[in-house]
Amino acid sequence: MRYLIGMLLLGLSFAGTAQYTDVINSNRPGLSVSAYAVGRNVLQFEAGLLYEQQDHSLLDTDSNIWGTDVSLRYGLLFEALELNYEGTFQKQNITFNNLGVSENRTDFSRNRVGLKFLVYDRYKNPERNKPNLYSWKANYGFKWKNLIPSVSVYGGATFNLGDNPFYVGDPTVSYRAMLATQSRLTPRFVLISNIAYDRISTDFPELSYLISLSHAFRNPKWSVFVENQGIQSDRYSDVLLRGGVAHLFNDHLQADINMGASFKNTPSRIFISLGGSYRMDFHKDKPVPIEDQQAGENGGPIKKNAMKKKKKGKDKDGEDGGNGAEDIDLGPSKKQLRKQRKEAKKKKKNKQNDSGPIDF
Repeated sequence: MRYLIGMLLLGLSFAGTAQYTDVINSNRPGLSVSAYAVGRNVLQFEAGLLYEQQDHSLLDTDSNIWGTDVSLRYGLLFEALELNYEGTFQKQNITFNNLGVSENRTDFSRNRVGLKFLVYDRYKNPERNKPNLYSWKANYGFKWKNLIPSVSVYGGATFNLGDNPFYVGDPTVSYRAMLATQSRLTPRFVLISNIAYDRISTDFPELSYLISLSHAFRNPKWSVFVENQGIQSDRYSDVLLRGGVAHLFNDHLQADINMGASFKNTPSRIFISLGGSYRMDFHKDKPVPIEDQQAGENGGPIKKNAMKKKKKGKDKDGEDGGNGAEDIDLGPSKKQLRKQRKEAKKKKKNKQNDSGPIDF
């Protein structure tokens, strides 16, 4: 584990910066982890309430589980580096039908701290974010190259405090490593995958994967997702499916709901979770010396009405003024493309007219 963390810190000097977004970047409503960090000096709180019904056909047990899950994320030192804490505290009431007795089990089923670092940002190059002014389909259609993901690595530790009834015999500290990828298939579809090796150094290490596909609606404040999770361990193995909806209230607040179930009956699991995410944004871009800036980075000339306060509701192009969901850039509309195409032609024509000899 020390070697993994050492390699992670060594990579800080070689990797690029993360893609900070003006809109909250939440891992909820699923369990999959985004490849992107929240951004330097951004503190984010994600939490939810959960309920699960869990029955085991071989052991002849029935369980009701109530709990809460919490995630604290902080952008540390670099845009690409994130420090995070993930905890799930639950109370399980389990009934042994063949014995006619019940008992309560209360403790953390998840309690870990880790560092996540973005090693490759697919969209660091601004040329990849430019719209095609001559093809609406080129902006919104699927391309095979969109499968190339952004990649991050994670290293952390899981803590068992006292006698944990969910992980009997595990040491106080065990370790976790993970690889997270994120691909923007189209402006409305985002694919995330996680491969994790958890509880390293215990008698029951756990290998798992998560694959999540999210979709933003025409009103990008609403999005849905579907997620598949696989777990392989000598203690517990399963395949789970969950789905849900998220709603963005503003740039810093999101609410969500998700539900899911398992594919087997040893145990069978049906669960639901309701929660939200909130961030405190203290992010500030570092100033870039003017001699290091490229042409056009300052946004070009100041427009006539740039300082006027924008009206709420629809903008002058007839589009809603709301912001989109996490890491989803819906791109320009057809009307906006026509306008941008005219402006590009006008700039090109003016450039040609200015390139001739100077008359005295």
